[in-house]
Amino acid sequence: MNLLKKIISYPLSLLFYLFFGISLLFFHGIQVFCRHVLGKRAHQKSVDLLNFCLLTCLYTLGSRAVYKNSYNIPTDKPLIIVSNHQSMYDICMMVWFMRKHAPKFISKIELGKGIPSISYNLRHGGSVLIDRKNPRQSLPALANFGKRIAKDIDTAVIFPEGTRSKTGIPKSFAPNGLKTLFKYIPDAVVVPVTVNNSWKLVQNGMFPLGVGVKLSLEVQEPIAVNAMETEVLLKTIEERVVAGIKN
Repeated sequence: MNLLKKIISYPLSLLFYLFFGISLLFFHGIQVFCRHVLGKRAHQKSVDLLNFCLLTCLYTLGSRAVYKNSYNIPTDKPLIIVSNHQSMYDICMMVWFMRKHAPKFISKIELGKGIPSISYNLRHGGSVLIDRKNPRQSLPALANFGKRIAKDIDTAVIFPEGTRSKTGIPKSFAPNGLKTLFKYIPDAVVVPVTVNNSWKLVQNGMFPLGVGVKLSLEVQEPIAVNAMETEVLLKTIEERVVAGIKN
């Protein structure tokens, strides 16, 4: 059965990348038009639709993404979404399933150019691009990002593992980025989120992709930043995210 899956994964992966690429190119022009002509809100809607289309492309692989949330997430407070990270498809799920909160990302600076739609949104959609090798750039950029999230009552997304887990087994959370966000968004509500199975799409690398994968994004119990001391808060967040991981 595994051999059969691997055989069919080659043509299905080609089909997936065809639709994925068309979606990126098509929505790049739509984003530019919306941002310059229709405004910020329309631009955000175009980004939402882009990510819906990218998730829909998963059906060509016999895969799908599901959303699980049993909690009321406030809309009148800034949010900090904290998630484990398994593949780039985590981003698509985050944007579409959490679209009500218009999430903004902390991303490495290399992604800010060269990728249709994605790079454009990272540069112009309210996210922040940081150079991990240059603290003189990354720390002020992250601080300014936190101030903007607090001022606009917006939503920040951070993947504190730093890099993607290639096996689904979570890496230890790095605390510095979270501490910076806590400092500049003291009234925020932290929303721990667990991603499952997206690593299985890329367990063989970018080609061929895995087939028949059920990805999920699950919201864990939110916590106010000011509800507990920082070290306890960090530990609680990591525990809630990790507890939801299923391998």
